[in-house]
Amino acid sequence: MGFQMKAIILGAAMAAVACTTIIALVLSLANHQTLDQPYSTQWLGNKENNTGIVSQKQSCDVDGDGISSYVENPPAAGESLKKCLDIAKAVIPEGQRKTTPVYLGATAGMRLLKLQNQSLADSILVEVTKTIQSYQFDFRGSRILSGMEEGAYGWITINYLLESFIKHTFEGLWIHPKAGKILGALDLGGASTQISFTPKDPVKFPDSAFNLQLYGYKYELYTYSYLCYGKDQALKKLQAYLHKTAVPTSIISHPCYHKGNNVSVTLAELYNSPCVVKPDNFNPTATVTFSGTGNSSLCLSLMENIVNLTDCALSPDCGFNGAYQPPVNGEFFAFSAYFYTFDFLGLAPKAPLTRVLSTIETHCNKNWTTLTAENPAIKAKYLREYCASAHYIMTILLKGYKFNNTWDQISFEKQVADTDVGWTLGYMLNLTNMIPSERSRAVTGVAHSQWAAQIFFIVFALFLSLLIIGILFVRDPKH
Repeated sequence: MGFQMKAIILGAAMAAVACTTIIALVLSLANHQTLDQPYSTQWLGNKENNTGIVSQKQSCDVDGDGISSYVENPPAAGESLKKCLDIAKAVIPEGQRKTTPVYLGATAGMRLLKLQNQSLADSILVEVTKTIQSYQFDFRGSRILSGMEEGAYGWITINYLLESFIKHTFEGLWIHPKAGKILGALDLGGASTQISFTPKDPVKFPDSAFNLQLYGYKYELYTYSYLCYGKDQALKKLQAYLHKTAVPTSIISHPCYHKGNNVSVTLAELYNSPCVVKPDNFNPTATVTFSGTGNSSLCLSLMENIVNLTDCALSPDCGFNGAYQPPVNGEFFAFSAYFYTFDFLGLAPKAPLTRVLSTIETHCNKNWTTLTAENPAIKAKYLREYCASAHYIMTILLKGYKFNNTWDQISFEKQVADTDVGWTLGYMLNLTNMIPSERSRAVTGVAHSQWAAQIFFIVFALFLSLLIIGILFVRDPKH
């Protein structure tokens, strides 16, 4: 091939490369489309070291006895939430509702129902999900919290409200208090009870440790949840124990009920929980009547049969019912049923142990006529249970958790800084760690057909470039 022909071919190839490159460049710049990524909630409030700064603006008590009580009518569980959802809808500005994250956490009542009937528990969660999704909120799902989570979130709430994690200075800065006092949490619900605190020494059993990171600091928390040892289930255990140990009769003496107070229940009602074992020859339609005897000392002694203080292989690191527990450490807040019981007895927020014991004794020994006359505004259901609840509380606090020598470290509270003490605020605080402070950035791209053409011209330009290199470096055999 002559030199002139080589030059012509080389020039043509280089021109083709230039044209192809220009086409590819035009395709890469033309008709770009900008798309937002799928919607993701942005945390619009203040954050410090990835954890939100939050406060309670509104509270609402739902109708009924909680979603787990709607086993015979699951859709009614969703309906029970509407009153509070309507209140939330009214409080949140319309333009912010779609960006407001909403979570539903269920606790011990649903944990018990899940043990009894998994499908029924699931159907209730489906119904409450349908109801919440019918509102214009960013619903993030409903789930049943573990007992450890419930205990840990109550602990978070208390210490956040007491500014133990983070504090606002006069200079307008958020700081970690150097001498922040971390309190323990005691929660007594209807179906379970929780104890949570930071022990002096590391937790010996990993299953009892709950690790948290809040405002950039790590915490190892001991927390334990006693399912079936909430106030309602404990009193049901006591009724079942009295029924099983009594001489066969339809009338059973109840030392924790006041003299003159009688309560009749069917065996179906008495044994409707997995926390109590049905007796042999169980007849669900049979009725028994518990007749109050107002015997305070006998009531207290019976509680030890309910709590199980002896079956522990880890002594002295024991709670009750065989559970591991390191020695209690520091001050504690006792809330929920702890507070309501002690508040009724006039013992909240604090009272000396001797006064507590004498007050409970005096209350339990009152007859029903006197008690109802003194408290006409309180429903009979609640009034009859304060004696048993008080003795149950003293049993688990003194003999279970072993606050014998540190009784003065417990404060019975309902609110801190005008905010209800409970697990819900702590639950939300922990969730803020997973809500980004910034929205996801938009994605820029091109249509698939345009992308394919772009790739073709780039590859073609590369091929022509290789061809030019071949022409330059391969010599003509005749020269």
